[in-house]
Amino acid sequence: MTKELDNIQEKMNWHWRNTMRTTRFISFDARAALPLPILLVYARKSTFLLAIIFLLVFRYLEQKGLTFPAAIRNLRSWIVGSERPGWISVERRQFKDYG
Repeated sequence: MTKELDNIQEKMNWHWRNTMRTTRFISFDARAALPLPILLVYARKSTFLLAIIFLLVFRYLEQKGLTFPAAIRNLRSWIVGSERPGWISVERRQFKDYG
């Protein structure tokens, strides 16, 4: 009887457990599906190919263990590089890569 009661209480709390999961669109992270609404507005072959390539690249990165926000941060740090021109030279710290 207590096992059944525990199972019922656990089932009632499932929705709270799932609130921090990433939102999925089919099997992709929903943020990686951003080009799809653009595809609906501007339906061309080039937009379709761009959307598919975008989804496949982020799917590949996700399989390698890199989430969508982490991949965007990694891309940003790769583009900017180790130079931080917004800081004066006295307060400038060395770039550290923890990845």
